[in-house]
This record gives sequence, structure tokens and C-alpha cells, in this order.
Amino acid sequence: MIDAAELRARLAAPEAAANPLAGDDTWDLTGGKPLVAAAVLVPLVLGAHPGVLLTKRTAHLSSHAGQVSFPGGRVDPEDADAEAAALREAEEEVGLDPAQVTVVGRLGDYVTGSGYRITPVVGLLPPGTGLEALALRPSAHEVEYVFELPLAVLLDPAAPQRRRAQFRGRWREFWVWPHPEHYIWGATAGILMNLAARLRGG
Repeated sequence: MIDAAELRARLAAPEAAANPLAGDDTWDLTGGKPLVAAAVLVPLVLGAHPGVLLTKRTAHLSSHAGQVSFPGGRVDPEDADAEAAALREAEEEVGLDPAQVTVVGRLGDYVTGSGYRITPVVGLLPPGTGLEALALRPSAHEVEYVFELPLAVLLDPAAPQRRRAQFRGRWREFWVWPHPEHYIWGATAGILMNLAARLRGG
């Protein structure tokens, strides 16, 4: 298993490249519209059984309702950078104290079909007994549930599955990560693929 020092070594890298990584659903983008800058926090919970913190969005939200996501959102004008935006959003959505997060790097930007250019900011959370030790306070409006994807699953090359489905009259392909209770797909699954590649050194 990768320890905290090894995680830092593998994730400490320059900021995301100028060219974003294409997402699975970029075919839905309309030409000429500028991408909206967004940032998500990719929190790695350290401890005996490390994992990646994820949220399930509430069903009444206007976009991506009920889907699994990282804490995050648009980069506001008052945010100094993507890191500031990701930490602010994580505090607003799940009550995560920014002081508990050690930012260790970024993954490559991820473009979504809904017109966002997402900068994933990776942060380490202190070891403890799991999510309970973090004393999170999920926003009742935005977050239905907070859970972890075990790091052991993320490091297993056979874990993610490529799926195909028809959406808005087109066939699309996308990644799905296994979880006994939650369906992890879309941009979240794509960012997890990029994280897994970094952690595996490939």
C-alpha cells in the first residue's frame, strides 16, 4: 500500500498542462462558447485503510442531480486560484476545514460536455478512524451522502469498467468504478482514472 510520503512524491508535480484532458462527453460542447473554470478537491483520506472522499449530490439539484462527485464548483472571481476555490467549495459542501487539508498537487484539467474546464486539486486528509474523525457537516441542500472509494480499488487496474449507453440520440462510452452502493461515472470517474494513472506511476 502507498503511504503518505509516497503519495506526496507521486502527486507533487507542476500545475495542469495548458491543454485540458478531453472528457468522454466533450462531443456535447457547442462551438465557440468559452469553457467555465471550475475546481474540485480530490481528498485522499489517510490511515490504515486509505480512500478517496466522494459525495452523492442531492436529487433536487438543477444539474447532475443524484450523481457522485468530488466537492467543488465554479472558480469565483474572489478565489485566488483553483486551490482556493476547491477548498472553499469543500468547506461549503461537506464542512471540511481547509486547515485539515494538505494540498499536494493538481491533476490535468478535465473538460465536460456541459462546458466546464475542471481543475482537480489533490489534498491529503489526516489519518484517523475514517470519515467520522473528520467531523464533516454535509450541506443538506447539496450533499445527500459522503463516502469513500478505497485506495485499493483505485490502484487495481482491473477495477474500472468501460460502459456504453445511448444518450440524447448518441452512443457514448464512459468509465464506471465499482462500488457496492453508488454508481461512479462521468467526469468523476474520468478524474479518478487520471488519479489512478498518477498513483500507479503510469
